[in-house]
Amino acid sequence: MKQLLQNMKTGQAVVAEVPMPTPGDGMALIRTANSLVSAGTERMLVSFAKQGLLGKARSRPDLIREVLNKARREGLLTTIEAALNKLDQPFALGYSSAGTIVKTGPGLVGFKAGDRVACAGGGYAVHAEYAIIPQNLMVPIPEPVNFEEAAFATIGAIAMQGFRLSEVGVGARVGIIGLGLLGLLTTGIARAAGCQVLGVELDPARADLALQVGANKAVNREQAIEAARSFTQGDGLDAILICADTSDNDPLILAGEIARDRAKVVVVGSVGMEVPRKPYYEKELELVVSRSYGPGRYDPAYEEKAHDYPIGYVRWTETRNIAAFLTLLAEDKLDVSPLISHRVAIEEGARAYAIITGDQPYLGVLLTYEEQNLPDERRILNTAAPSVRVRPDEILALGVLGAGNYALSTFLPVVKRIGGIAPVGIASASGVSAHYAARRFGFGFAASEAETLLDDPVINMIAILTRHHLHSQQIQAAIQVGKHVYCEKPLAINTEELKQIEQMLQGENQPLLTVGFNRRFAPLAQHLKAFVDTRHEPLYMHYRLNANVLPKGHWLLDPEVGGGRIIGEGCHFIDFLTFLVGESPVEVLTQGLPDGGIYSEDNVIMTFRFPDQSLGLVSYLANGDKSFPKEYLEVFFGGQVATLNDWRLLETVAKGRRKVKRHLLRQDKGHSNAWRAFLAAVQGQEELPIPYEQLLGVTRASFAALESLRSGKRVEI
Repeated sequence: MKQLLQNMKTGQAVVAEVPMPTPGDGMALIRTANSLVSAGTERMLVSFAKQGLLGKARSRPDLIREVLNKARREGLLTTIEAALNKLDQPFALGYSSAGTIVKTGPGLVGFKAGDRVACAGGGYAVHAEYAIIPQNLMVPIPEPVNFEEAAFATIGAIAMQGFRLSEVGVGARVGIIGLGLLGLLTTGIARAAGCQVLGVELDPARADLALQVGANKAVNREQAIEAARSFTQGDGLDAILICADTSDNDPLILAGEIARDRAKVVVVGSVGMEVPRKPYYEKELELVVSRSYGPGRYDPAYEEKAHDYPIGYVRWTETRNIAAFLTLLAEDKLDVSPLISHRVAIEEGARAYAIITGDQPYLGVLLTYEEQNLPDERRILNTAAPSVRVRPDEILALGVLGAGNYALSTFLPVVKRIGGIAPVGIASASGVSAHYAARRFGFGFAASEAETLLDDPVINMIAILTRHHLHSQQIQAAIQVGKHVYCEKPLAINTEELKQIEQMLQGENQPLLTVGFNRRFAPLAQHLKAFVDTRHEPLYMHYRLNANVLPKGHWLLDPEVGGGRIIGEGCHFIDFLTFLVGESPVEVLTQGLPDGGIYSEDNVIMTFRFPDQSLGLVSYLANGDKSFPKEYLEVFFGGQVATLNDWRLLETVAKGRRKVKRHLLRQDKGHSNAWRAFLAAVQGQEELPIPYEQLLGVTRASFAALESLRSGKRVEI
């Protein structure tokens, strides 16, 4: 299928052939009829992308601070590679569309194939022939409304939410500053609500258009103060909605001048926010910033899992705002047809961005899509790489499930650099990231379904780099069809999954399995292991993690998807202590700080006891400063000490003699060596790099650590 993508490094917009996405739980596959280009948000992103590195840095000083902190922690080369890799990845633009459901995923409620729907959401309602949309980001289109009109629904919901925040009613006198697409839709909504509307706009043509869609009066900036005085008989406006798109502070200044005493100013657009104190103080104005299209926005539980808010407590969610906007269209109380300035076929989609970043006038730019039968485009050949034709017994043929940040920035560069395998296929649910990865790393094809790789007779190795809740089922599926598995941690997220894997591994002549516990393979780790192997007594180990807090709703914190931070990340550090001791822990006591509504079981101290009576302390902390080094390990035994600082500095002290090993320019956390070790095992050259008893034992230990935290008791493993 065709999809419009933006390269954030070069600024180039291209229409690419990518695999058709696959709907997951609670989602639907939509055949797009129309999608609307957001003149504000998308123009801003495109303009940012077209800047050089220096321009990007100047426009985002917050990101520069993060980059500098990362360079101090991880090394200059590591940081440069990560930044360039991130910029090189394609970005799917678009967040407002309309189309027809052609397929439903499991668990979707209230929709069926054939339904016409308006769609919302960045990363979902994208400019593509087909898109996957979660339940709460779809709204049925009323019969009188066509697809072109419905494609405005998301922008309309943004206007609706801004207007609701003004809290005005019939007869109120409302000012709207900025009469672009958002301002004109807000104008129409305000008039439909029975308000008197004064528009302010720099462009005379847009001011004239405002009169067509319902404004009582529309003037330029110079006339605004006098016009407001005349419009309100000297009282001032009851509410002002700022819908402009400018870094200038003037809209906020103007709002203060034309507002009445104790009026409300609602910022809907993107404008300068230096509030002039004098008018806002003297008039006691209320200033509100509208957050997109209503409650539910930026809440993954609402948008991705269909957890709705009770209507008695939250009357207007983003979904209900979209529905209300569509109702206005259906009842002819709002007309968006005058707002359509351009129609561009998806095949020429890049031209839409030339329009919104060029000099010619524009307003509503619609992308159009030809109606077609549902094709089978879950597998797309990579024309930039030759199709792989090998026999399984001749070469290691790799299939990769997942093409997220870890795959693109860490795993796949390692695979490409080391070589020795044939990159056959790569799959991701959206299809876009798989398409990009296939072209960049030379895979024969990209796909959107895991089964495409699992059923491929050529592929004899599977790398699983998906979200954690998929690991167990994908491991079992791969082993069942005779494919070796390299799985990014964790092995499983609950005991039932782990039991299933353990049972499968007990079979005869099974393919090999490993988990990407990479730290034990790092060069500095090998030096440390050689140092502690001279011991004649138990170890004391303290591994401190400055993990930083994750935002609420992050998928890793979801126990059903990510397993939480102890299971999803803590296993790395449990494994490293296991590596140093040589055996898995047998007992754990976990204690934690109060979460205080900020943290999610990620300020904890886990104390592990090992069979030889070694003790390992993992302090996993989310309450620190991210500029501080992330990982620090201390080891004490037999009058000797070792410290490992963020995988860049190893110090050992024995008999008063201090030895230092440094990695100045980059971290090396062992990813390359871990992959080499697994390849050697698959080829029969070496033993499995991590014994199964340790893979299983470390996973059990992470489960036990979480159990101990919640029970407050010591837990045997």
